[in-house]
Amino acid sequence: MLTLNADDILLDCRAESWRHALDAAFDTLKAASLVDDGYRQGLVDRESQSSTWLGNGIAIPHGTPESRGAVRRTGVRVLQFPEGVRWHDGNLVHVLVTIAAQSDEHLDILRSLTHVLDRDGVSERLAQASSAEEITELLARPVVRPRLDQDTLVLGHRADDLLDLALAGAQRLRQLALVDTAYLAEMVTSMPTHLGRGLWLASSEAGVSTPALAAVTPAKPVQHQGSDVEAVLCLASHGEAGRPLADAIVSLVASLDESDAAHLRERDADDWLALLAGEGGSAQSRRVRLLNAHGLHARPAKVLVQKARESGVAVQVRLAEGSGRPVSAASLTKVIGLGARRGQELILSARGEGAEQALTSLVEAINDGLGEQVTPLASSAVSQAGAEQAVAEPVAASMPSADQPLEAVAASPGLAVAPLFVIKTPDFDYPREAADPALERQRLERAIAQGGEQLKALIARTAGGEVAAILSMHEEMLEDPELAQAAREGIDEGLSAEAAWWQAIDVAARAQEQLADRLLAERAADLRDVGRRVLGILCDVELPEPPAVPYLLVTDDIGPSDVARLDTERVRGILTARGGATAHSAILARALGIPAVVGAGAGVLALENGTEMLLDGDEGWVVPAPSQARRERFEARMEALEALKARAWDARFEDARTEDGTRVEVVANLGNTAHARDAVSRGAEGVGLLRTEFLFMAHASLPDVETQEREYREALDALDGRPLVARTLDVGGDKPLAYWPLPQEDNPFLGLRGIRLALRRPQVLRDQFSALVKAADGRPLRIMLPMVKDLDEFRAARAIFDEVLRELGVSRDGDRLQLGVMIEVPSCALLAPSLAPEVDFFSIGTNDLTQYTLAIDRGHPELSGESDGLHPAVLRLIQMTVQAAHAHGKWVGVCGELASDRQAIPVLVGLGIDELSVSARQVPMVKARLASVSTTRARELAALALAAPTARDVRRELEASQ
Repeated sequence: MLTLNADDILLDCRAESWRHALDAAFDTLKAASLVDDGYRQGLVDRESQSSTWLGNGIAIPHGTPESRGAVRRTGVRVLQFPEGVRWHDGNLVHVLVTIAAQSDEHLDILRSLTHVLDRDGVSERLAQASSAEEITELLARPVVRPRLDQDTLVLGHRADDLLDLALAGAQRLRQLALVDTAYLAEMVTSMPTHLGRGLWLASSEAGVSTPALAAVTPAKPVQHQGSDVEAVLCLASHGEAGRPLADAIVSLVASLDESDAAHLRERDADDWLALLAGEGGSAQSRRVRLLNAHGLHARPAKVLVQKARESGVAVQVRLAEGSGRPVSAASLTKVIGLGARRGQELILSARGEGAEQALTSLVEAINDGLGEQVTPLASSAVSQAGAEQAVAEPVAASMPSADQPLEAVAASPGLAVAPLFVIKTPDFDYPREAADPALERQRLERAIAQGGEQLKALIARTAGGEVAAILSMHEEMLEDPELAQAAREGIDEGLSAEAAWWQAIDVAARAQEQLADRLLAERAADLRDVGRRVLGILCDVELPEPPAVPYLLVTDDIGPSDVARLDTERVRGILTARGGATAHSAILARALGIPAVVGAGAGVLALENGTEMLLDGDEGWVVPAPSQARRERFEARMEALEALKARAWDARFEDARTEDGTRVEVVANLGNTAHARDAVSRGAEGVGLLRTEFLFMAHASLPDVETQEREYREALDALDGRPLVARTLDVGGDKPLAYWPLPQEDNPFLGLRGIRLALRRPQVLRDQFSALVKAADGRPLRIMLPMVKDLDEFRAARAIFDEVLRELGVSRDGDRLQLGVMIEVPSCALLAPSLAPEVDFFSIGTNDLTQYTLAIDRGHPELSGESDGLHPAVLRLIQMTVQAAHAHGKWVGVCGELASDRQAIPVLVGLGIDELSVSARQVPMVKARLASVSTTRARELAALALAAPTARDVRRELEASQ
């Protein structure tokens, strides 16, 4: 989990606009070697999807999933803006908590900040803070979460009197490490208070580390001074942090009628948690399973809150597991603070008129995904979310059958086949008690110190990165004074060093496992991993030495430090009986590139060493002792993919041609001139799309001709005579520039953007033309105009272009210096016959062309999957464009995502496309795909695609024709 410290904070920053603030945030991440250049655009793209403003002057910028490839290592930087920055949604921001996250760590930061958003005046304090430590304290102040869950309930306790029941509740809280012996002493010396309805209250603040509430019911009828005792509530109070528990008690007493009270002793855990959550009496409640892939984070939470507010009814929501505390469904920060994850069950409750309708509406909204596209939980053995919930449940002990797939949880992608090596959790044999406490304390201190030295050695060996970060956290755990103190207390009570240490670890880990946030609960494995390290030293137990040949590691639940010790040259994959995909061990397996499948059940530990196994970390299954036929199919799949990649890489510098020799150029899409050299090294035959807006977004004011020329020249120099296709400035509407203010638009995709915006400030377009032509200095340059809708717009831009050429004394020969248009708007494709005689080329931007043709926003959470460039309507527009261009001897390229789609490449060739522009890393595989199909076959596939009625039918036909 990401954490904040004073070294990560920059004070007294200034920014003219939110974009400048975002640039400054990116610069700090890059200066810390956390990210590469590509992450800047990821930050901007994330803001275009939804504002990262949280509230109370805080924004939490982070990249998109697509930009995670630009993250070198996970980290966070905080920028303070005392004067404030007006964010693009109109809110004033004083602090940016900027995150470089390689997975979904930003969700942890968001949840940890929700407590800040509820405190009055924190925005002003953040703005006025004069030290990094002060900001750290404001942002990272630990949240004390009251404890009320199934483990704090003691139901059906065998007791003879009221005091026995109170002591049973106090003892349960002590076992959970929520109170110490001082609390028990208070319970012994004070008598519970009668609340009525058979309820009694025992309360104290003495010895309380975490506020908690235990409910204890007797197994048989009990009376005290003539009154029935249905239950004793043991409240461990802790100032304001315990107020929700006191409120729960008040709500319980108020909601009970005589009939309810008469049966309290017979109620089960679910009933008690419902009553304490205010769901008794006239309250109505509904249960619903959360399906969102990333849980109840900001965007779906916002939808839930809006619908709850619209209902006009006071709705409460809580997690069915973990904490029993409900929160208001109308509070965004409290809903986010639940930390609900996919697969967890929510309980909604409300009272009064309209309650049933409000709950029905909210349940429907949650089932529909709260504005996000969701998929049902798998009904088979273990789904991703289901496995995460089931990690603490008993696992089946039956050994997997030979040559039968065993489904589990995909934790780290990749394919592997090798003999397996089983490491079972070692048996630590030690006496429970010891006679010499002083000697035991010395043994424990030496073992802890030795464990710390081992961790330091492992950290040094990992040379930084996520592995080192997690092992450093283990080192901090080992240095936790409370953990050592708990062990020393056990020794003082007569336990051996081993027994006392493991008792301290077990209590702390169990407390961690009860957290409602399953991500944090799973990481109780970190505590146990640390504990086993010290216990192994005390017991002088070492794990067996793995084989010297490649193998698949099979174990119960591998710890993070075990992963860090793995020899990645020999370990082909990891299979565990327990664990989840969000555990640190799974995260590290992904970081090290080791395929992993987890949560397969205890039966896998019964497999014999040396048994061959197939492991699919992409789909989450293994096959022990596969048949020869199955093994050969699996290996063929692995070998074909690897061989194809190797051949493609070796042939990356060859001309791109079809199987029968038809030339189709394969060039690269670039978002920055600095990446041109890398594209060439990957076999790109030029640049088919240079997004020049990167240059304009990187400056606080409009860049002059000299600045632009210098940037463009860098790319042209790297290309060494290969052609450069540069798109003129494509901003506006959805992509505004801070120094080019534009009116607010209801639909920016249909507003002022691309060439229509540039023509309103012709000097900007003139300067860009001039800079590009000067930088080229006679080298191949092709300039294209974005968002052209018809011939008038092209002619207006061409008039400016021709004027620039006359001023520079440059002639346009139609070969080395060309001016073309992007086909993004359907009208432009339909009018291609009128454009073709006057343009030098067409480049089809299939992303926008598809979006506008199908009237589907490609970023829409529900519909984006239907925005497919292989839709026959889009293909027909491409066909019209190619036919018009070729009739006049002009070339046509494709620079959208369709150009690298494996199924689409033959169709595009069959339609007559002359150039494919793709991301640099895809160049070798696109060339390989071209070489696998003949022009004749490509035309047949194109005809097949054009005749199909839907995109789904197109893909089905193409798949069947492979």
